[in-house]
Amino acid sequence: MKNRYDVLVVGGGPAGALAARTAAEAGLSACLVEKRPAIGTPVRCAEGIGKELLKDFIEPDERWIAADIRRARIIAPSGDTIKLEQHQAGNEVGYVIDRKVFDRELVWRAAEAGSDVFVKTRAVAPIMENGAVKGARLLACGQPVDVRADVVVAADGVESKFARWAGLDTTVPLGDMMSCAQYLMTDIPIDAESTDFYLGRDIAPEGYLWVFPKGDRTANVGIGISGRQSRDGSRARHYLDRFVAENFPDGKVIEHIVGGVSVCKPLPCTVADGLMIAGDAARVVDPITGGGIFNAMFTGRMAGQVASECISAGDCSAGALMKYDEAWRVSRMGKTIERNYKVKDYFVTLDDAKLNTLAASLANIDMKEFKVSTLIMELIKRNPKMLMELRALKNSLA
Repeated sequence: MKNRYDVLVVGGGPAGALAARTAAEAGLSACLVEKRPAIGTPVRCAEGIGKELLKDFIEPDERWIAADIRRARIIAPSGDTIKLEQHQAGNEVGYVIDRKVFDRELVWRAAEAGSDVFVKTRAVAPIMENGAVKGARLLACGQPVDVRADVVVAADGVESKFARWAGLDTTVPLGDMMSCAQYLMTDIPIDAESTDFYLGRDIAPEGYLWVFPKGDRTANVGIGISGRQSRDGSRARHYLDRFVAENFPDGKVIEHIVGGVSVCKPLPCTVADGLMIAGDAARVVDPITGGGIFNAMFTGRMAGQVASECISAGDCSAGALMKYDEAWRVSRMGKTIERNYKVKDYFVTLDDAKLNTLAASLANIDMKEFKVSTLIMELIKRNPKMLMELRALKNSLA
């Protein structure tokens, strides 16, 4: 490991991999460090991504595609089901991938582009000079080393510490932190071409439970509930265990993971002097679905591009790097996050009776394309008793 690079990337997930690769392809010296001993593990992700979103970054490869999804189903507490076929659902269907293989492929491509990569290497503090980030103090396999850089990209995930150490407020409100648990299960009866989402206060309070296929009788079966709903005896794992006992009593659990997903608004600012924040660390997860793979790659690539421009111009101040913050916010991704946060805030307030009413009204809907705006208009037409609150939601999105 050298003691100086143009760009230092903290975190080896999709955001970090794309930042390092983009910087290296632009001719910069880049270094990616990952605190864990292996890229891609543990997998704290349902592993779904839309096909159209993915192809902008990497061509599909059977090595890391676990399932090709053709439809999505949303199941209300009553059992009423909203079915969305592939031509309707758009990015709500796609691939369920194997993150252990996928993440390594992304990092390998960063390495092939010229980036150095070091695992079991943890950032323990930023190097600060006159209030600016100038690199990071690392523990590389237990050995301390200082690495200086013109730009550091903090892509260290939902538990991000680096940005906080650099002086940014990265706090996630309790109600916007999803407490999650997931089993990789086998020998279970599923539709291998459908991603299923279960709603309801008794199933997943202020969240949802998912079944994402990874083969004919294998799936990620997981749940996310609001942090404010998590308490002794009613934690995410307890809800998940009850669902599994009722629906997959003979299934076998071959992997068990837990973690948190931030479904809050993005950080108020994702840059500082010498620093950009990308992916889950920037809080750019989709507030409705909790999906973050595409958003991570999108912000990671953009961070690498802006780093290249600013380093070439000799100005890595917050003012110069602000181009990154402004660009992702005005992008389609940024606007989707802003809209979906408002939608999420409405739907988490609904009790089961209202969820059942809305689901029943949409059970036989035939939309050419699933769009949030179209969905809300259909709900307004079909639910006159909820007219006022649905119109208020529509107006908030205008």
